[in-house]
Amino acid sequence: MVKLVFLGPPGAGKGTQAVRMAEIYQLPHISTGDILRNNVAEQTPLGIQAKLYMNRGDLVPDKLILGMVDHRLKQPDTENGWILDGFPRNVNQAYFVEKLLLKSKNEKPNVSNSFFVINIEVPGEILVSRLLSRGRKDDNEETIKNRLEVYHQQTKPLVDFYTERQQLISIDGNQSIDAVTNSLKQAVSLSC
Repeated sequence: MVKLVFLGPPGAGKGTQAVRMAEIYQLPHISTGDILRNNVAEQTPLGIQAKLYMNRGDLVPDKLILGMVDHRLKQPDTENGWILDGFPRNVNQAYFVEKLLLKSKNEKPNVSNSFFVINIEVPGEILVSRLLSRGRKDDNEETIKNRLEVYHQQTKPLVDFYTERQQLISIDGNQSIDAVTNSLKQAVSLSC
């Protein structure tokens, strides 16, 4: 059983690698963005509440996101593991994942060999270049640098959190897509 969390700044390739690893290990790729959009589209009670925040341009509160993730991780396709992409985003959410793992099958995340956090690292100037090359309307150098700064402020405590628990695997994301995938496969196979 493999349970992976993907961390990485915008442009690091975490979404691409999460999809690839999901295919390799035949696990569901769970993106909090997809969960949120699905709940809103299906008009679930949590989705209806989330839409109110989204319509105002506000961030959806942790409580709603946690409820959606909890519901998704209880689906039958997650019995053999899962890959979380874009979650947790802060230490509060990391504690939530830890509690979920403890509740399911009495796992102890700090000693479980089945739960790891992949941190894809890419130098800032490469990230800016990658994001600018995507050509999105809202991607200009100033907004990209701001997004990266916010990401690093939020993620540093997460990196420390998972490092202390000996669950963090850092991968050099400044390689070809295939080389990053190979590094991930090797790291996961050594860790499991």
